[in-house]
Amino acid sequence: MAENLPIVLVPGLNCTARIYRAQIEGLWPYGQVTVADNRCDADIKAIAAHILRNAPPSFALAGFSFGGYIAFEMMRQASDRIAKLALLDTSARPDTAEQTAARKTRIAMAQSGRYSEIADMMIPLLLHRGRQTDPEITGIIRQMSGETGPEASVRELRAIMSRPDSRPLLPSIRCPTLVLVGDDDRVTPPEVSQEIAAGIAGARLEIVPQCGHMSPIERPEAVAAALAEWLET
Repeated sequence: MAENLPIVLVPGLNCTARIYRAQIEGLWPYGQVTVADNRCDADIKAIAAHILRNAPPSFALAGFSFGGYIAFEMMRQASDRIAKLALLDTSARPDTAEQTAARKTRIAMAQSGRYSEIADMMIPLLLHRGRQTDPEITGIIRQMSGETGPEASVRELRAIMSRPDSRPLLPSIRCPTLVLVGDDDRVTPPEVSQEIAAGIAGARLEIVPQCGHMSPIERPEAVAAALAEWLET
C-alpha cells in the first residue's frame, strides 16, 4: 500500500459526487477522499482557487472531463501541492468555435426553462453505443443533472469556455500522472488523451475498452483499478 495521501476528486460538467461513487470505496484505503465543489463560479481560475483553499497542503488530484480542465488550472496555481495527477476523459485544448457555440445553445436552453431536456440530448454523445439505453447509467446522468440544476450548470459551461490552452503546461508537470480515456469517447476522443500523455514526462496512458466519455460510471471497476495503480506508483 502506498503512503497515505489525501485524494481530491473533481467532477465533470453536470456531475455530482455520484460520478465517483464506485471509485471512492476503493480509494479510501489510500487516504482521505474529498469530492470538490466545481459549481462555485463561472471562471476556471476562481474555481481552482476555491478548491485549493479547501484542499490539504499536499494531495493527489483526479479530475474527470470539466474536472480535468480545473485540474490543469490547479497545477498552474499550486503545482508544488499536487503530489499525483489523474486526468480522466479530458483535454488540454481550449474550446473550438463549434464547441463554444454548442455550449451557448445549452446555456440558452437552461435559461429558457428547457434545462431538463439537456441530459437526454447529451446521452447519445456521452455514452458508448451499447449503453445509451442502460437504465442504471442513464438514470445516474439524469439524476446528477437534476442535482446540479440550471444555474450551476450555466456557471460550469461559462467556466469551461473561459479555460486557456493547457498544452504549453504539459512539459512542466513532473508528478506521477495517469491519463485515462474510453476508447469510444466522442467528447474528448482518445487522441487528445494521447496528446496529454505524450506531453507529460512519464505519464501512463490507459485506454478503457468498450467505453464512452462517462468512464467512471460506464466502466467503474476498470477506472477504480487504474486509480489504485496510480496511487500505488
